[in-house]
This record gives sequence, structure tokens and C-alpha cells, in this order.
Amino acid sequence: MYAIVEIAGHQYKVQKDQLIFVNRLQEEEGSKVSFDRVLLIDNNGAISVGAPAVSGAQVTAKVERHLKGDKVIIFKKKRRKGYKKMNGFRASLTEIKIEGITASGAAPKAKKEEPKAEAPKAAAPASGDDLTKIEGVGPKIAEILGAAGITTFAALATADVEKMKEILAEAGSRYKMHDPTTWTKQAALAADGNWDELKKLQDELDGGRENN
Repeated sequence: MYAIVEIAGHQYKVQKDQLIFVNRLQEEEGSKVSFDRVLLIDNNGAISVGAPAVSGAQVTAKVERHLKGDKVIIFKKKRRKGYKKMNGFRASLTEIKIEGITASGAAPKAKKEEPKAEAPKAAAPASGDDLTKIEGVGPKIAEILGAAGITTFAALATADVEKMKEILAEAGSRYKMHDPTTWTKQAALAADGNWDELKKLQDELDGGRENN
């Protein structure tokens, strides 16, 4: 018996007693966790497919340890600009052991390991600007900012940088690493329609950060 389950934004094929590494969870080592966003279950050939999740299905696990992943070297180069930069990155991971897969009958629960689930309750209105045009702001971060009332370029341009850092930290460790320092400057140019100046500024940035 195996299941396809979504954990911390990623999908995994899991079986009982399997050890897997996932994005850092908030739970302490030794604690029990459960995940109810089960997309598929194969029970000895009887396959159940969710739409998108299988109703009542659940995967339970135990947090074995928190750790850092292997170092990844990131090299960036911009043609004809003489720009080269090398950085190292180690992902924050959690090792969990799958203890059981329940095909049906599991009681619904709030997913503590995924704070992002609360963002849609206050999603940005359709009249808001596309904040993903700001370098460093992806769709998920745009949702997080929208939940905090920042839905337009003008609002982002006047937002407090330290407050945005707090908002990202509260959304989870995967968002805490983002630096919003240049977002206000980019948003001010976008709000004024200065797209050429914005593109020029973004060409000088590295993932939304100013190059040192």
C-alpha cells in the first residue's frame, strides 16, 4: 500500500515505515504529525484518486530530526555585463518516518505544518495589481502579502520593510529567507508605470536583492 501525499508544498510517494526528507516542519523532534492532503492511494491494486484530495484519507508520521541539507552551489552570470556571482545554499529539512496510511474515516484537521493554508481567506481581490511583476515576489508570496492587505503596487511601495519581514517569517521558514528590501522601490516604479526603469533596476538585482 502506498500513497501520494502533499507535505509542505511538495508531493511524495510514501509507504509505511519509509523515511523521507521534507521541507522544515514546525513540530518538535519526536512529535506526531498527520497530513490529510492525500492525492492518491493504491491499496493492493485498488486505486483511489482524489479531486484533488481523497476524502477521509490521511498519512501519519513521526518527526525524527531537523537538519540542514547538502550544500548547493548557485552560480549566476549575466551576458555582456561582466556580472558573475557564486553563492552556497543549504535547505532546512525535516526527516520524518511514515507510520500509517488511512484510506478513509480520518477526521478533518487543520494542517499546522502548512501556515500558507490560511492565506486564501484574505486573498487579493481581482482589482489588485499583479505583484509577481516585482522581482523576488512569487505567486505564494503575493498571496501572503494580499492576506496582509498589500494588493497593489502603490500599497507595496509604501509598506514597511520590517513589517513585511515579520509577515514572511510568520508564513513559514521557506518564506523567511526572502528579503523585501527592494520591493518598495520596484513597486513605486511599477505604480508610476515606469516599466523601462523597473526592468533596468531588476537587471541589476539578484533574485530581488541588491548585489553587494
